[in-house]
Amino acid sequence: MTNILIQWLILTVSVYLAAALVPGVRVKSFPAAFVVAAVFGVLNFLIGWFLRGALYVSSLGLLYLFSFLARWVADAILLKLTDLLTDKLTVRGVGPALLAALVMSVLGTLGQWLVH
Repeated sequence: MTNILIQWLILTVSVYLAAALVPGVRVKSFPAAFVVAAVFGVLNFLIGWFLRGALYVSSLGLLYLFSFLARWVADAILLKLTDLLTDKLTVRGVGPALLAALVMSVLGTLGQWLVH
């Protein structure tokens, strides 16, 4: 249980910092980032695997060799979907979504590394 809460906190901080760093991405407040992280996490759990699989298949397996690209694009799509589902996040286009997904991935990886 504590592992899930730690993961949620890391994702929350990643979302908040990505919004602060990436033009075109905005989170209303730090508490709103908790909601955004929760929605993003649920979407990732429910359809993230499908998006990554669809990207692998549609690229004829080439993205399997570069799985980080498939995960990056899938996370950008999930971020945009999170924007559509909540009023606490604003993502103004595909470019900011891709950049924010990259920043979130880097910050999330650093957070995981620091915790473990």
